[in-house]
Amino acid sequence: MRSLFRDESKLDINYTPRHLQHRDFQLELMSQYFRHALETPGKMTQRVIVTGKVGTGKTVLTQHFGQKITREAQRRSIPLRYIHVNCRQNKGSFFLVLQRIVTEFHPTFPKRGYSAEELLQVLMQILDEQDAYLLITLDELEPLIENEGSDPLYKLTRIAESHPKEPGRLSLICILRELRWLNKLDASTRSTLQSNILTLDDYTQKQLQDILNDRIPLAFRADVVPEETVMLTSELGEEEGGNARYAIELLWRAGKYADAEKSGEVTPEHVRKAVGSVYSTVRRDEIATLAPHEKLLLLALARRFQQTAAAHLSMGDAEESYRIVCEEFDEEPRGHTQLWKYVKRLSNLGVINATISTSGVRGKTTLIGLPRVPASDLENELTGFLKPEAGRI
Repeated sequence: MRSLFRDESKLDINYTPRHLQHRDFQLELMSQYFRHALETPGKMTQRVIVTGKVGTGKTVLTQHFGQKITREAQRRSIPLRYIHVNCRQNKGSFFLVLQRIVTEFHPTFPKRGYSAEELLQVLMQILDEQDAYLLITLDELEPLIENEGSDPLYKLTRIAESHPKEPGRLSLICILRELRWLNKLDASTRSTLQSNILTLDDYTQKQLQDILNDRIPLAFRADVVPEETVMLTSELGEEEGGNARYAIELLWRAGKYADAEKSGEVTPEHVRKAVGSVYSTVRRDEIATLAPHEKLLLLALARRFQQTAAAHLSMGDAEESYRIVCEEFDEEPRGHTQLWKYVKRLSNLGVINATISTSGVRGKTTLIGLPRVPASDLENELTGFLKPEAGRI
């Protein structure tokens, strides 16, 4: 029996639809913020912060806007480029972020021999030579702030000051889950960024239904996804905080279950079967970007939680389990301080919970929890990543 899918890439996280459901106002606001880029290019630059919880469409909104503004710029013969860079995928490194941007202009540009500051000057020289303008989106900005503080954003927002007689060529969009990360910046950088903040609210169940119904004709064959299935999937997405990413991935996995069973349609039962294998707080794309020893620690936690009925593990228990996993993979365990940094980072990413113990625990220790992720599923995902990496971690 042939697959129920017509084109499952339309349910992929990286797919950008031609029309965004329930984000018309935000797109129009973005157009107003960057109106000068089309009407008076070079007269000024702009900075915008896009914020919202996971699954509210921050990435797809900015990518959609990037496509829209570059199409209009091309129509007006304005040399405007849009480049979308994920800071977490680039290890929170300003150097790697700039390297990624420069290679968009020159794919064979040397990967060594330049500092981050020199790469920024190279980028500005390229824009001057091409008489071009650039709009950069820094997606998942948190790791860049965590690793390098204010310096990268200060340099990007103030680069025009070092070229006072040149046109303003570099504008910036920053994507953050929570605005509290701005408190980690110095006052000067913070004031430069905070002037334009666009907040994306959680999707409602009805809005999630509209989003799914927009994707279904593109992703599935006709009449194989009944409305009852869409209703259940949107309800589950609303329960996950109005998370459209979760709802879309859930529908994709339900389709996979339906295909595996050679069913003629994707039923609510397939959605229910898929629920246990989809978790909004940690996904394959997130696991893939973790450092090797962060994966080892997470694997240790997943295994330990399967062996205990406790809701939390102490830091000591986590370290003990981590050392056992390191021995299995023939890896030298990291020290307590580095391990605590891994715990803090995984907590910041929302993969785990980490809190300081209060009453009922002798002394002060970090208590680690696995919020809604099935430990067995997490172990399977991590094992899939770590087995091929064994021997080269």
